[in-house]
Amino acid sequence: MPPKRGPLQLVQREIEEVGRQVDRLMKDVQSPEGSNDKRLRRCLELQMSAEKTLRTLRSLTKADELAPVGSYDQRKQEEEKRLKNILERLNKLFMEISPPGPSSEIDHVSKNNSEGDVGEDDDKDSSEEEDDDNDDDDNDDSDDTEVEDNDRTVKPQPKPSVYTVLCDFKGEQEGDLPVQKGEVLTIIKKTADGWWLAQDKKGNKGVVPKTFLQPGSHVGDEDDDEEDSDEEDDEDEELEEKEEEVREEVADGRDRMRASNWSTVRKALTQIDTTDVLSAMGAIPSGFRPSTLSKLLEEDAKFKASHFVQPELSQSQLSFKDLFLDPDSGRVRARQVRTCVCFTLWSCRMIPTPGVGVQVLSRHVRLCAFDGTRVLSNIHTVRASYNLKNLKTWSFSPRMSGILPTLLNGDCFLRCNALSPNLGVLFELGVTFLRNSTGERGDLSCGWAFLKLTDDAGNPLPNKTYELPVNGGTPYEKDVIGEITAGRRSPTGVFQQMLHARREPKLIVKLKPAKSHTRAQL
Repeated sequence: MPPKRGPLQLVQREIEEVGRQVDRLMKDVQSPEGSNDKRLRRCLELQMSAEKTLRTLRSLTKADELAPVGSYDQRKQEEEKRLKNILERLNKLFMEISPPGPSSEIDHVSKNNSEGDVGEDDDKDSSEEEDDDNDDDDNDDSDDTEVEDNDRTVKPQPKPSVYTVLCDFKGEQEGDLPVQKGEVLTIIKKTADGWWLAQDKKGNKGVVPKTFLQPGSHVGDEDDDEEDSDEEDDEDEELEEKEEEVREEVADGRDRMRASNWSTVRKALTQIDTTDVLSAMGAIPSGFRPSTLSKLLEEDAKFKASHFVQPELSQSQLSFKDLFLDPDSGRVRARQVRTCVCFTLWSCRMIPTPGVGVQVLSRHVRLCAFDGTRVLSNIHTVRASYNLKNLKTWSFSPRMSGILPTLLNGDCFLRCNALSPNLGVLFELGVTFLRNSTGERGDLSCGWAFLKLTDDAGNPLPNKTYELPVNGGTPYEKDVIGEITAGRRSPTGVFQQMLHARREPKLIVKLKPAKSHTRAQL
């Protein structure tokens, strides 16, 4: 029994078959025999088949293969390039064999009608010059020609669609028709993807987005320009308004206008968050979320430590705006703040771990000043260490010296000048992961904890060790139910309460007074 072919091999076979059919069609076009309508139909069918194969190729992944495939991405790119070349050949061939108008039959009918009109005029001229007896014969002949013309035009043919260009279109790819505002185009073919085949007055053909067009011709005769100036001004205003609407519609680019039903579905699928996919696969606990603080760090520089450490220049650019010198000592004067605390990250316990299919690259805690709604300071990251025998327990180094002391040092401080009564420290426990199947890298939040720095009466918290419960979800979510909070329901017995307390995820933080040299630095 022959081995089964993988999806990539099947697509390669389809591409080869489409290429052979295109070669046969090009040979057929070069021969004088045959109908252009049949060739045009074959060309459209091959275009649809090639586009369908291209969509299938782009949706393939390495995980779909039945057996390992060497240089998978390179082979996939080569096949996609070969398929795009076939599509370019088909587009050129379509432009070559497509009729100059909506159909060749319309030109044939209009030609016959014009010949019939000329014949009628000749009959009328001859009837005026001949005698009365010959008039009857000539009228009979003219009646015969009219009957023949009526027989030829029994089936009404669609008239060419005339559209006016609303705004300039320079063309982005080969096959596009560059047009200017106010130009009148004849539409040859309308397609569902929004790119219509059109022809200008010079005979040039190409595709134009339908959102750039307006039905009808608004170009008047030159002799009537002065009489219809008011009407043209109104039309120009309408064209300008529609042009603005068109530019807003096409702001998303060419790909959105070309999108088919499949591309719309594929776009919606790509917008699904990675954590949703991993949660559906069971690769991560349900309480995990995308890292909130990591996203803030990537999107805004004001949450980095450099934003608070680097001095800011004044308006004149000749002095510093936020630095003041002490005239007695000649040094920079210290700034007093409302809140200044020192604390140590001690350990984390019972933190859930990701499941299969996800490789953890690092474990860390991100912390910042937080009032329940806003981040009020820079976001600081402390790397955690762990034991392979117990992955649910994280530990931190209280004293570090070396190349990366700030990243690995568990000793932290907070200086904040905010007046919020809910001021505290937000701790986000996170992991940096690598998805094995796709190689995708990202940051996940395993949970979060919050330490309010004042009690209900507004007094500062005493210096001691605090065990903070780790909540699932994000700091802006309430009562997230999942593995991370599975043991929160109060049991009945005392012994069960002790067991449940040991199973709950906790972050252990120690508030401590600042030492003399630390106080001098702060």
